[in-house]
Amino acid sequence: MRANHQWTRIDTNSENLLLKDEVFQIVGCAIEVLNTLVPDLIPFGSVVVDTKVIDKITDHERGLMLNYLRITGLRVGVILNFKHRKLEWERIAL
Repeated sequence: MRANHQWTRIDTNSENLLLKDEVFQIVGCAIEVLNTLVPDLIPFGSVVVDTKVIDKITDHERGLMLNYLRITGLRVGVILNFKHRKLEWERIAL
């Protein structure tokens, strides 16, 4: 059985939005991260995490991670590829 969804434009200025402040705070944090970090990079303690949705991790992604590590001054990175059912990942270290 297929659900019938109707999409309507939501007035984001409305005071009646459910969890409006929380959602805006999350979006604001996401924008701040985008403005301060290399795209797709997530600092996780002393590890740089690069999230991808690609066919396969290649030397290109490995090279990018090495550059990210040099730029951030960190020594360990993890590339996560969410493209397939089974998570593909690699650990990269300087």
